Amino acid sequence: MVNQDTLYTQLTFHYVNGQSESFNVYAPIESDGTQQTTQLEVRHLFKKEWWIVNLPDQTVFINLNNVIRVEMKPAVTSLKGEDVFANAERVSALSRASRM
Repeated sequence: MVNQDTLYTQLTFHYVNGQSESFNVYAPIESDGTQQTTQLEVRHLFKKEWWIVNLPDQTVFINLNNVIRVEMKPAVTSLKGEDVFANAERVSALSRASRM
């Protein structure tokens, strides 16, 4: 069982079929005793077609071709560069048009 005080990143996957699911990914402890955060690997991970989430009772394989959005909490404050909108603020929540 993982200690509640352990640092983690919450990943929420939103799929093309409208479903979503969230995972808490706990920061690994490196051999030198330091914690490496999942946030440091985010750009590297998006280059992969499949993400593998290893849970205590099962392993989940997520094909990013079926994912339209990934949310990460807490925010990745260290991301900078031409692909990043820095100092952004959400004005309205995502809404879905009603279907008749």
